[in-house]
Order: sequence, then structure tokens, then C-alpha cells
Amino acid sequence: MSEQVKLEPGRKTPAFTLPDQDGNKVSLKDYEGQWVVLYFYPKDDTPGCTTEACDFTSGLKAFEKLNATVLGASADSPDSHRKFIAKYNLKITLLSDADKAVMTKYGALGVKKMYGKEVKGVIRSTLLIDPNGKIAHAWYGVRATGHVDKVREKLAELAG
Repeated sequence: MSEQVKLEPGRKTPAFTLPDQDGNKVSLKDYEGQWVVLYFYPKDDTPGCTTEACDFTSGLKAFEKLNATVLGASADSPDSHRKFIAKYNLKITLLSDADKAVMTKYGALGVKKMYGKEVKGVIRSTLLIDPNGKIAHAWYGVRATGHVDKVREKLAELAG
């Protein structure tokens, strides 16, 4: 299995354009001049992913006050994202990375342990992207519970 890429702070972010839950094309360049919290998660409507999405939704006002947009991405379809958003009244934008190409570029796809076996899959990851399109901070292999608070604290420290 190939080595997982990890993006380091200061590195220019790889460009991407992905469909959101409504099928609209979303590009990273659409957010030039503002902070972006880009998080990758394994699957809609699973326990950890639901916790993370709901936590980002509850904390959205605090992120917006810091001039940040929150984007979630998984390999799920736009239709799956719409159902997930409706079920939990989510207020964040979810992107569909069906072929996992963006996850691969951002280091969110790699080998992980599942039930004691090594498997290739989505590694729960969050990247904080500065207004100039560079990585400000990266978290890989995160636990969903409490993670959003850490991201917000780091953003407040860096944007402050």
C-alpha cells in the first residue's frame, strides 16, 4: 500500500472542485481571502461522522465570526449528503469526493487499523487553510468527540 501524504503548515493547498449536496460545483479558490476548515470523514450518518457534523454545525457561528467557512467531504453522493443534512438539520456544506482524489491529495486516504486489520480507507482529518490558500494547521487520525473545539481554538489563535 502506498505511503499516506500529510500536508504540512505553510504548504500551498492542492486545488479542487467538487459537487456539494445540491450538485453545485465548489472550488477552494471560491474562498480566497477567508479561512477554510476542510474536514474529511468516512461516511454520512455513522456515529463519529454524525457527532463531528453536528458539532461543526453547533459551532458554526463562532467559525463565521473568525471569517471561516466549514466544508466537510466524504465519498458519499450529493443525494446521501442531502439526506444526512436533512436528518440532522446540518448547516455546513458537504462535498462529494466520489473517486477520493481530493482525499488522496490532502492525505485523508491511507492505511488505518480496523478491527485489528490494516485496511485502506478514509482517515478522519481536518485541514485549516489560511486566507492565502496555505495550510495553517493539519490534524490527521482525529477522534470526532471534542475535535471541533480544538479546531476553533487553533483558528482563534492563528486568526486572532
